[in-house]
Amino acid sequence: MQKPSIPKGTRDFTPREMANRNYIFNTIKEVFCLYGFQQIETPAMENLSTLMGKYGEEGDKLLFKILNSGDYLSGLSDEELQGRNSAKLTSKFSEKGLRYDLTVPFARFVVQHQNEITFPFKRYQIQPVWRADRPQKGRYREFYQCDVDVVGSDSLLNELELIQIVDEVYRRLKINVCLKINNRKILSGIAEIIGESEKITDITVAIDKMDKIGLEKVNEEIASKGISADAIAKLQPILLLSGTNLEKLQQLKVVLAASEVGMKGIAEMETIFGLCDAMKVKTQIELDLTLARGLNYYTGAIFEVKALDVEIGSITGGGRYDNLTGVFGLQGVSGVGISFGADRIYDVLNQLNLYPETSVEQTKILFVSFGEQELLYCLPWLTALRAKGINAEIYPEPTKMKKQMGYADNKRIPFVAIVGETEMNEGKVMLKNMVSGEQVLSTLEDLIEQLG
Repeated sequence: MQKPSIPKGTRDFTPREMANRNYIFNTIKEVFCLYGFQQIETPAMENLSTLMGKYGEEGDKLLFKILNSGDYLSGLSDEELQGRNSAKLTSKFSEKGLRYDLTVPFARFVVQHQNEITFPFKRYQIQPVWRADRPQKGRYREFYQCDVDVVGSDSLLNELELIQIVDEVYRRLKINVCLKINNRKILSGIAEIIGESEKITDITVAIDKMDKIGLEKVNEEIASKGISADAIAKLQPILLLSGTNLEKLQQLKVVLAASEVGMKGIAEMETIFGLCDAMKVKTQIELDLTLARGLNYYTGAIFEVKALDVEIGSITGGGRYDNLTGVFGLQGVSGVGISFGADRIYDVLNQLNLYPETSVEQTKILFVSFGEQELLYCLPWLTALRAKGINAEIYPEPTKMKKQMGYADNKRIPFVAIVGETEMNEGKVMLKNMVSGEQVLSTLEDLIEQLG
């Protein structure tokens, strides 16, 4: 009989792995709350009309679509079926899809609940998302995002706070990172100066791949989109700028002097760098003009965080968007947000072995017993310990001592309470330390003091 399996690009997690994952989620959650963000949740599936067209053509292809329930082919003619036009057919028998990220559902949420929420609205959301991507190292079809966004405020203080959140989260997780930052307005200015404004999306999608495919291949991709050799030549010195962040901005001021939008982007970056200096943000921050973040909805600052000690893609990313809610009919609501990729952070912590010993939500004490009377004797002790917040369990059958001790070892339970006739007569238990092997006759008060 064939063993059951799970779809490619998805994973099971054991209790030990879940303890490690919860360490990540709890750390991120605590930092989000420090900055006044509140949690929301949205459904795993959204109407396709909400999702389609928000992520560009590449994103649309990666949406998992859900078949309508019942006889989903009933409304289709033989002609349509024989035409085998999958895009057309899908729109007829699939009205819903799994969410691709948390940002578009968040925009839908803001528009739908605009009369119930207070602006600026600061929300965080920790839920899984799904992408029909080709699975590879660090890239999954189901993965968790931990998103934090502020909508309804244009202030660059929000960008500063997001950078501080990145700084604090990775300090707590002990991961060395570099925060790369750019601005879509600067990229628009560049496209304008080289005379290819309409091709801004093609240019940004290509240069965003600089890290992966190198300058030569990026130039080839840009050329394949019908961008002139002259424009590509003008682009080269901009892509190869060097120096400190402020030196790069000074060079850009010269190059983009004739572009109003480009100069606005430079001014925003100067403000953000100034705020980071004033707040003594310790994380290394680098202005990277090849950073474009493929998604179409960013309009201002864009961020990406790379782990310095592990080869893996970005582990956090995001940016400013001025018109995301506009596609749902609510104009003039600016937002900025970032998303922590919990699964990639999990892979980084695994590779660097950075989990604290205490991350396991483990049982503190196991009661082992030799008969029905002993089991009944133990139950009130368990209730008393649990009432004090001490994780406690009992081996449910009076079986061989070796088996019960093996259970405690496998679950890494640090203490075992042994109960036999002698202990019951004295109203105590024999407490065994599973690390040192030491045994002490103990009262309930002793247990509470030692384990509490």
